[in-house]
Amino acid sequence: MDNELIIEENNVITLTYELRNGSATGKSLELMDARYPFIFLFGSKKLLPAFEDHLRGLGEGGSFEFVLTPEEGYGLRLLENVLELPKSSFEPGMLIEDNYVMMTDDNTGEKFNGKILSWTEELVKVDFNHAMAGRSLHFKGVVLNIRKATVEELIQGHYIAENGTHFNRGNTAW
Repeated sequence: MDNELIIEENNVITLTYELRNGSATGKSLELMDARYPFIFLFGSKKLLPAFEDHLRGLGEGGSFEFVLTPEEGYGLRLLENVLELPKSSFEPGMLIEDNYVMMTDDNTGEKFNGKILSWTEELVKVDFNHAMAGRSLHFKGVVLNIRKATVEELIQGHYIAENGTHFNRGNTAW
């Protein structure tokens, strides 16, 4: 029993979960099942800290269910993150309502994802809030596997698949 691994820093974790909006009965937002599990290096500071805090100490086969508030997750939706930009900054095919676009700040070179809300002849309204901002996130799942990270994973700071593929934020979009 003493050799059983638990979820802690420098371990690679494989788990399944369902993410729902707000509660166990909320709209399903994401499903990571046994065919496509979520695999990540615990403690790499690439996931939401509150998400990792809820998993810390669980062992293989351990189940979890918790809700992250917007403040623990991706923050509140902020009106200052909804901007009107010159229409000339967009390629014609990009202007589709609810389309996500990648924009680069001309001053810093930093890239931002934005959702196109609307446009006029001159301006495009884009929401740069995170897609999950303002939502309470209900997670429910099971820990499938825990293993010690390899030296290369520790150096790189992320999980590396057996085929050598690198996953900087786990294998999921969030």
